[in-house]
Amino acid sequence: QVQLVESGGGLVQAGGSLRLSCAASGRTSSSYAMAWFRQAPGKEREFGAAITWSGGNIVYADSVNGRFTISRDNAKNTVYLQMNSLKPEDTAVYYCASTPARLTATYRDYGVYNYWGQGTQVTVSS
Repeated sequence: QVQLVESGGGLVQAGGSLRLSCAASGRTSSSYAMAWFRQAPGKEREFGAAITWSGGNIVYADSVNGRFTISRDNAKNTVYLQMNSLKPEDTAVYYCASTPARLTATYRDYGVYNYWGQGTQVTVSS
């Protein structure tokens, strides 16, 4: 199994920045890529960004492209999400997830992820 622990959420004003971290442990060798999803109250879970551990493939949702940056530190088994120019509509619980899938085209589908963190709350005030 792979255990995922997110941190870094909080309350920030619109236009501000936050950096989320996701530390992976356990059978990390089974993980090929990592992603960040988010879920706002009353809404479906939404894809944000994904990155392969090799760093060779990165995918962003249109809603965050240009504002958010996903990165990874293989030595620490940690994935980050740098969020800039935050908007009130970015308010959600943010989850990191792990997938063994190697096909980049599938990374927007939450169904390909087999391990999830517990989530961290991000609240952006207007």
